[in-house]
Amino acid sequence: MVFGTVEAVALALVAWAVSTAVNTCFVERHNGTDRNRCSRKVRKSYAFSKDWKVHRAATTFSYFSYNFCWPVETLRERDADGRWRSRTPAMAAGLTDHVWSLAEWLAFPAVQGQ
Repeated sequence: MVFGTVEAVALALVAWAVSTAVNTCFVERHNGTDRNRCSRKVRKSYAFSKDWKVHRAATTFSYFSYNFCWPVETLRERDADGRWRSRTPAMAAGLTDHVWSLAEWLAFPAVQGQ
């Protein structure tokens, strides 16, 4: 176990509608999506990362742009009119209320002033 206690995992599994056991299929699916979106993680390509700083930057860009700018079909919800409403993982987690454009996300200041 990496985070939390055995009891916390058991409670999370009871509340989770997707699975009743701890498995790695969701992590592996995310790794496949990340490898598809970030060419630096593909072996035998010209974009393969040789510098860890650049690799970390590309990974961070891939993760955050995926979570804020990429609507995921399985997360969509029907609105009051019965139409589908696109949602990103950040929207599903309650971190934002809209799908961000890449330009909006890149222009957002990383450090907020006080």
